[in-house]
Amino acid sequence: MSFAKRTPAAHPQAALVEAAGLEWLKSAEACGGPAVVAVLAAEPGLLRLQEVTAAPPSAEAAAEFGAALARMHRSLGPDTPFGTLGAGHPADQPPLFGPADQPLPMGTGQHRSWGAFHAQQRLDPVLERLRPMASSSDWKVLLAARDQICAGVYDDEETASLIHGDLWSGNVLWSPAGAVLIDPAAHAGHRESDIAMLQLFGMPHLDELLGAYQQTAALQTGWQQRTAVHQLFYLAVHWLLFGSAYRGPTLAAARATVEY
Repeated sequence: MSFAKRTPAAHPQAALVEAAGLEWLKSAEACGGPAVVAVLAAEPGLLRLQEVTAAPPSAEAAAEFGAALARMHRSLGPDTPFGTLGAGHPADQPPLFGPADQPLPMGTGQHRSWGAFHAQQRLDPVLERLRPMASSSDWKVLLAARDQICAGVYDDEETASLIHGDLWSGNVLWSPAGAVLIDPAAHAGHRESDIAMLQLFGMPHLDELLGAYQQTAALQTGWQQRTAVHQLFYLAVHWLLFGSAYRGPTLAAARATVEY
């Protein structure tokens, strides 16, 4: 059985961008990465995917997913720059983030610093659109957080990881064989971004998932305190797309970033 996913007329290449991301993540299955939904066909405006049989998530499956996610994150070479896209990404298309009916173009470019990449290629495209919705005091704290990220305040010894890029619970399907990833914004980023997104909107058996992840590839000390730094982008996107209900959480993450 297959599932047809159509992309908006304004963004017909989104299907090819998503297919490239799925194929890149799927390549990590060879080193023990998580299962990724199979791409059966892709053309402008249309993506055909293998249907996933649903099953309830279990603590055991969540732990297996956590370990597999850690292996996927560590599947890139140590010299891979932050911001790298998969080899199959359409050369003339920017990376996209957000729901299929209103994807947001992100910036392109490769960086040795995660902070410079994240501020310039992820936060800036969102904050530019968000600015008319923010008060002067809102903007001040958002810009302060952005500037500290860009300056490398939160950079560490981590090299770039192959990350899903939009790893909320809705993009993790559960089958009889375990977790299956869908709908990525795949790029070479910081693995704490995936971990932060997993925590943002709730994930079944999160403690078991994170425990197995830590046993497989332990995160740097202080990762819990940096969660807000990595959630800021996702919350800002939600404020932009879904309205002022996300203003408070976005500003709270920005303040926590500045105060870290």
